[in-house]
Amino acid sequence: MLSLHGPEGPVASETARLIAHNAVWIDLNDPTSEEAAAVEAATGLRVPSREALSEVETSSRLRRVKGGLSLSTPMITFERSASQLKPLGFLLTKDHLVTVRFHDLRAFDSSAKRIAEGDGSTTPSEVFLVVLEELVDSLADALEDMASELDSLSTRIFDFDVRGVERRRLESPPPRRRDLALRRILRGISNRGKVLGKIRASLLGLERIVPFVAAACDALGLPEDGRFDTIRRDIDSLDEFETRLAENVQFLLDAALGLINIEQNNVFRVLTVVSVVGVPPTLIASMYGMNFKHMPELDWTYGYPYALALIVLSALAPIVYFRIRGWF
Repeated sequence: MLSLHGPEGPVASETARLIAHNAVWIDLNDPTSEEAAAVEAATGLRVPSREALSEVETSSRLRRVKGGLSLSTPMITFERSASQLKPLGFLLTKDHLVTVRFHDLRAFDSSAKRIAEGDGSTTPSEVFLVVLEELVDSLADALEDMASELDSLSTRIFDFDVRGVERRRLESPPPRRRDLALRRILRGISNRGKVLGKIRASLLGLERIVPFVAAACDALGLPEDGRFDTIRRDIDSLDEFETRLAENVQFLLDAALGLINIEQNNVFRVLTVVSVVGVPPTLIASMYGMNFKHMPELDWTYGYPYALALIVLSALAPIVYFRIRGWF
């Protein structure tokens, strides 16, 4: 899809002539070959393919082209169900800003709205700054949402045992339900860790673009703008915030694994109690099950009930002991 934006807002026509004369910002969203060819004919710039924008080396992501700059960075899709990293490209010259993307971004809609409302962005470099500001703002919102989600996960993890104790006073919670809850907690931590890594990659890409463009303004005849420094400081602050969130994710992962270890220890503790409880009765039963001719209790009238009572008492004694010790 091809969208054109002039100094006063969207441009309706999509012809190459109007692209060259009326459009300051040309936005290509998953462009067709015909749309890319029209932009190339109007601007003289080669529209990079998705494969070219996906290159990871810095020399491919940040480079000078004829009359301008070619920039690319991975950008998170912000889809709640399955966020992905997809390439985002910029072609910046004195006359045009061409953006190439392959997914919808709220930042681009916000940028178009700001331009249409007349915020003073009339040149390609000013529009580029607006897009950068909106992208940084979107990443900041994503990190704020992530912080809230991690706080909720923290509450679920550290209140897990408390809820279990409260339930045990009334009824024992099914182990399968507790296992499912722990699995969901681990899945939630892993999903947020993956999203956080994608946000980090997006921030890193923007962090490299901003100083590169700011340093190239003089050589390309682009006006210098102090907003580059503001954007750079914003990205630095988001980097610090993302680092703290990453540490929080690791902390919650360690806490969840510790909780799982406690659950496993509880299982082994029960098995230990059961095995210990079964040892004395087994010993007594094996002793009275020996086939010797001279056994004092063999002809005793109360020998059989005595042996049964001894077996029961030997089983109850360890249970009482472990109960007093608080093992179960």
